[in-house]
Amino acid sequence: QVQLVESGGGLVQAGGSLRLSCAASGRTFSGYAMGWFRRAPGKEREFVAAISGSDSRTYYVDSVKGRFTISRDNARNTFYLQMNSLKPEDTAVYYCAAGRTYVATMNPADFGSWGQGTQVTVSS
Repeated sequence: QVQLVESGGGLVQAGGSLRLSCAASGRTFSGYAMGWFRRAPGKEREFVAAISGSDSRTYYVDSVKGRFTISRDNARNTFYLQMNSLKPEDTAVYYCAAGRTYVATMNPADFGSWGQGTQVTVSS
């Protein structure tokens, strides 16, 4: 059974950093796109970042460009979201997701497996 487990969330002050991890099990995810999404209180789920399964090209929502970095370690079947210069508006539950193909997109429907989410809270 495919399983994704996030870790690394927590409470941090504005300007601080966190690194989220997503450990995958059940099958290898090398060659598949991986992504991070988030849902803030009272808002819809939002795309944050994705990394291609073919050439590891990365994509970000404009609001996190220059602050967040998505990366992957295929040998560990794990991928990451490094979050720097955090802002209160980054507060949300963050979800990792595995793509159905190697193509990285912003569309949640293109991701077939999801983690349970990890809370990130940024205080002002």
